[in-house]
Amino acid sequence: MDDNRNTMLAILLSVVVLIAWQFFIGIPQLEKQKAEQKQQQTQQTQPAQPGQVVPRPAPDGRPTPSGAPVPPGTQPGAAILTRAAALAASPRIAIETPRIKGSIALRGARIDDVALSDYRETVDPKSANIVLLSPSGGPDPFYAEFGWTAAPEANLKLPGPDTVWTAANPGPLAPERPLVLTWNNGEGLLFRRTMAIDRNYMFTVTDEVENGGGNPLTLFGYGLISRHGTPQTLGYYIFHEGPVGVLGDGKLFELNYKDLEKPVEPVKSRGGWLGITDKYWAATLIPDPQANLTARFSSALLGSVRAYQADYLLETATAAPGAKLTSKNLLFAGAKEVAVVDGYEKALGIKSFDLLIDWGWFYFITKPLFQLLHYFYNLVGNFGLSILIVTVIIKIVFFPLANKSYASMARMKAVQPQMLAIRERYGDDKVKQQQAMMELYKQEKINPLAGCLPILIQIPVFFALYKVLFVTIEMRHAPFYGWIKDLSAPDPTNLFNLFGLIPFDPTVLPLIGQFLHIGAWPLVMGVTMWAQMKLNPAPPDPTQKMIFDWMPLFFTFMLASFSAGLVIYWAWNNALSVLQQSVIMSRHGAKIELWDNLKALFVRSKPPAT
Repeated sequence: MDDNRNTMLAILLSVVVLIAWQFFIGIPQLEKQKAEQKQQQTQQTQPAQPGQVVPRPAPDGRPTPSGAPVPPGTQPGAAILTRAAALAASPRIAIETPRIKGSIALRGARIDDVALSDYRETVDPKSANIVLLSPSGGPDPFYAEFGWTAAPEANLKLPGPDTVWTAANPGPLAPERPLVLTWNNGEGLLFRRTMAIDRNYMFTVTDEVENGGGNPLTLFGYGLISRHGTPQTLGYYIFHEGPVGVLGDGKLFELNYKDLEKPVEPVKSRGGWLGITDKYWAATLIPDPQANLTARFSSALLGSVRAYQADYLLETATAAPGAKLTSKNLLFAGAKEVAVVDGYEKALGIKSFDLLIDWGWFYFITKPLFQLLHYFYNLVGNFGLSILIVTVIIKIVFFPLANKSYASMARMKAVQPQMLAIRERYGDDKVKQQQAMMELYKQEKINPLAGCLPILIQIPVFFALYKVLFVTIEMRHAPFYGWIKDLSAPDPTNLFNLFGLIPFDPTVLPLIGQFLHIGAWPLVMGVTMWAQMKLNPAPPDPTQKMIFDWMPLFFTFMLASFSAGLVIYWAWNNALSVLQQSVIMSRHGAKIELWDNLKALFVRSKPPAT
């Protein structure tokens, strides 16, 4: 039993260290990152010239030589264009689908304007739509480009970022209406690009080159995603933001933006995918699954702004005079919805595309848990209710194990007087005290570790649910009831301003402000945790007893900043555990003092008679 409590104390101390690290190191680092990003945004360039990009991949898989054009937003001392002005700098063809709105730039034939119709910045339905891709020259450029490149000695005139393509049809680009672009280099090469889009987030880009010259034509197809400026990330280890891909023999690459400040070795691959992901959205290049290619993640300082790039270079392709070259590529640019991402993996044969969603190391628990939650969501129409239902199912599945655990705890509670007697009898002689305790456990058929089994079971489920709530877009802005409008966000109410009755936000106070937020659901969780711990045998050591008595309050503060869905799960799980544990322990003869403890909390004792 002492080992069990020592383990719990070690866990508690570890949590304290993690919180201290977050407060003294993690938060200052995040503030520093925000300051650096703000500085990048203020050190902008002269009026932008559209079409300038991070270097496209060279035939040997390395960056092109220095002297490549510098993108807008990188020369200190001048202002950046507004998004609207950057969009207006190129003729455009609109994108109109049920889920995407935006446009294709005819200058450079880039996909650089994508907003997501189904998602907004906040829970307010009138807030702005999420903007995923943005043009060069405006704020936060983020775009995809496809094309051809050649060996330097070939001396070919190829379409580049400043090339203005001609649209064969006026558009818009729609699911049943592809867009055809053409460009003639005037030297016998006719380039044709056909862009198509489905009803979700997948673009298909088919490039063709007709060789009208008298010599064989050798080119390399490429695709790139470029992002200028280091985006603000949450900085949590629980999920990944930044360059990502599955390449080579199926290896998952998850790189931080800082990782790209040093050269990253290119990867030879057959098919695969790569791109740049945010928490809920991503832009991802998907070449032909059978294509041999060289993939690369890189970055470059362009003036004062660091730009990041994910790109691939296909193997050489040659067309005889009168023949043509063809390259077919896919671009995913949208929300990382589980059903959509899984559907693309199966329908298009994209290797491990489901890993675009960061399910984590416990993939085998996290993803099935989400699927179970989503199943019940489809039945009841509310993810909060789905969480409650799944918690009950988990309780039923592990009932036999919990039954044994609580039965052992009942026997442990029954021998508490004997344990205290042993402690008093042997005093400071820990060896004899431990021997006597073990003899008592053996005599009464007690497993001192059985009491921690429900906790050990709950930890992976708790972590998996935390992961699901944190990384799956389906949970974003998912309401429960009452004041909970977003299960993936903390409970917005606050005890310290009497749940909004006092017009003051305590969290703005320096140093201690971030700890002064305890919502209604965290309070419920704290009470249910206290009730459950009162059912357990009290530790014989006074210091340990004090720590365990204060633990519910500690966890109330700690979980106050967690997702409301997670806190609701914990509170509901505690309530079910209290009911289950009370029934089982009562059947094994243990006295349940919970209601007496509650009465002692809320009912004053009568003054002594005089």
